[in-house]
Amino acid sequence: FFALFMGIVGYFSAHPSYTYLQPDETLIKLSFSHAGQLKEACRERTPEEIAKLPMYQRKSTTVCESRERSDVVVELEMDGTQLYHVIMKPNGFARSGTSNIYRRIPVKAGVHTLKARLKDHVGEEFNYKYEETVDLAPGRIMVIDFKSATGGFIFRNKNAT
Repeated sequence: FFALFMGIVGYFSAHPSYTYLQPDETLIKLSFSHAGQLKEACRERTPEEIAKLPMYQRKSTTVCESRERSDVVVELEMDGTQLYHVIMKPNGFARSGTSNIYRRIPVKAGVHTLKARLKDHVGEEFNYKYEETVDLAPGRIMVIDFKSATGGFIFRNKNAT
């Protein structure tokens, strides 16, 4: 029985073969976490409000009525065709956490123009936009990251492993 079991395991470890990508494809990975802006603006406490507070609470002069954050909207476009569009809700009970995305998008290899847009506030305008013409070689991975501290989207090519 053991030899039969090992034979079955050995067979299924090699068959059916798994193809990670087709020979003429490349992979775009869109992966990041981002916290949207607060839905309501914070305000400064008046001197009367500060005077009513206990001494240990007087350090903070700013008060935010709600911690709720805006939805994060992400769009990815390649050569004028929309590849991906998502509206991500913030995590947490108070909807005050980050919005997380991980998406794998296989595309045909070649030279393409990629446009990425992100909106993290209440309103219609996208406040982060990035466009780049990239050469996507077969079997490679294009990683798209987002860091607001460095100005927005980051495109990186990597070898598929």
